[in-house]
Amino acid sequence: MAGKLDFYFDFSSPYGYIAACRIDDIAAKHGREVEWRPFMLGATFKLTGGKPLTEFPLKGDYSKHDFARSARLHGIPFRMPSRFPISTITAARAFYWLAEQDRGLARRFALAVYKAFFAEDRDVSDNAVLAEIASGLGIDAAAMLEGTQKPEIKEKLKQVTDEAIGKRGVFGSPFVFVGDEPFWGADRLEMVDQWLARGGW
Repeated sequence: MAGKLDFYFDFSSPYGYIAACRIDDIAAKHGREVEWRPFMLGATFKLTGGKPLTEFPLKGDYSKHDFARSARLHGIPFRMPSRFPISTITAARAFYWLAEQDRGLARRFALAVYKAFFAEDRDVSDNAVLAEIASGLGIDAAAMLEGTQKPEIKEKLKQVTDEAIGKRGVFGSPFVFVGDEPFWGADRLEMVDQWLARGGW
């Protein structure tokens, strides 16, 4: 099997959610696997002066329309959360705690968190909500939440975020790398598909 795709995302990203629902299928089509890498998008805003799309004049209304339209295009359930944006640091740490034990389970947890936030309007910054999601997947929720407070798990998320920004130039969510070739945005997944099929251009 050829090298894995690197998939950087933030749980507060609507386009990250759409990409998360599609990236594994696209990769599998070409005999690839995906390395899921949640990171803290807010850290990029400090460097770029950015902010969530919904907070920009004019662009905010368009982005909300496009989130829903993009989801409908791919048959992905979507409802704009009533609270947005929110902190997703605990969810990201939980992912890395789970990934140390079972990367497949961590991926399922990530998709369940995304669905809870962007399809069911549940506040995934709330530990009680994360616990419910974890329990629904057969995860020991108490152990998971305790794990998110471990220094090594906190450091892992910081390390991934620092590497994404400082070494790989990640500035948004989702961000996909095929080798060293970067693709930003859920609307670039078709380009990722073609790049994998053609071996680049």
